[in-house]
Amino acid sequence: MEHESNLLPNSATSLAKGLEILRCFSAREPALSNSQLASYTGLPKSTVSRLTKTLVELGYLRHDQKRRQYRIGPSVLALGYAALSNLRVIDIARPHMQALAEATDALISLAIRDRLSMLYIEACSSDANLTLKMGRGVHMPMITTSIGRAFLASLPKLEREYLITQIQSEQPQQVQADILAALNAELDFFNRNKYCRSFGEWKKDVNAVSAPIQWPDGTDLVVLSISGPSFIITPRLLEDELVPRLLSLTDYISSQLVL
Repeated sequence: MEHESNLLPNSATSLAKGLEILRCFSAREPALSNSQLASYTGLPKSTVSRLTKTLVELGYLRHDQKRRQYRIGPSVLALGYAALSNLRVIDIARPHMQALAEATDALISLAIRDRLSMLYIEACSSDANLTLKMGRGVHMPMITTSIGRAFLASLPKLEREYLITQIQSEQPQQVQADILAALNAELDFFNRNKYCRSFGEWKKDVNAVSAPIQWPDGTDLVVLSISGPSFIITPRLLEDELVPRLLSLTDYISSQLVL
């Protein structure tokens, strides 16, 4: 981030650094100290302290003085809900995702890109699925997951190659030779079949398939995924029974978005 911010005017640099601080918070780490934020962003602690003070004053962070930690404030939540409200795809997809989750005991997810990873914007599961439950706001790797692969496969070639280069630069462990070979194989598979797979490649006990939702006026490329524990959601079950339902649902959602 420091490299990029050197190219920006001072006001834009401060904004960029403030946004980097806000990006550090997640469902796994909802509360962070100035020291943690400095470590995660690579910014000097004095800079972090100045920025968190400003973000508290603006309502983007809340300060727990007793624990000396910060949490996301109401202003960020308002921005998040405003962004979600513009994604008609969620409102259209959610009831069908939940019905599919109940019928299959799988996790049905929607995701968009957030920098160099995929971000869940909706996830539905059945009460019977106790082994794989993830909700909104969870980040997933782009190279080893079916949801990330389907996203990359749907991009124009130059944009896809740029993203892979960026991941290789910032997350080299994600783009080792064997992982890159598996990705390229899935990109070829997508060209023939319109979906991507990940059978135990993200986590050895998780299988998944994913396909993009595409419509002319879409501002974000959204990907739909069916995933689950490998002892229930087997590759054969996915490809024989669930892939047709996945592709049918993505086609339906896309058709509703153009109405």
